[in-house]
Amino acid sequence: MIYKIEIKPQALKDSKHIPKKSLKSIFEKIELLSDNLNGNVKHLTNFTPEYRLRVGNYRVLFEVDNNEVIIYRIRHRQNVYK
Repeated sequence: MIYKIEIKPQALKDSKHIPKKSLKSIFEKIELLSDNLNGNVKHLTNFTPEYRLRVGNYRVLFEVDNNEVIIYRIRHRQNVYK
């Protein structure tokens, strides 16, 4: 299934604090999400948003709504679940 990617303003704001080398890798992995949620994706229990994508030391938190992936946060693994 092919998904449309939507990135919320807070995720774009988070990305300003990430080194460019890591950011390039993160956005490459986000593009892979559009093709059947490929990547290191895990369904989270008792947490909103419902899914996370692991990219090195960073986590991308997102939800799936019909044919759309909505990205809410991109943060370092130490700070993402607080």
